[in-house]
Amino acid sequence: MEQLWGILGIVLFVAILVLWIWALIDILKSSFRNQTDKVIWLLVVLALNGLGALLYYWIGRHQK
Repeated sequence: MEQLWGILGIVLFVAILVLWIWALIDILKSSFRNQTDKVIWLLVVLALNGLGALLYYWIGRHQK
């Protein structure tokens, strides 16, 4: 049972890492209506890691 939790933890960590990197790449490659929004989203994703990436996909992608 402990191995299962370890494997699930690793899978969750990798999924969050991929989402975080994907959000950073999307922010850097995209043009926003306002350059300040781009910088703010970049800082939010960097500061809040996985939560920041989720917030960006829920809120930030519509600001392009």
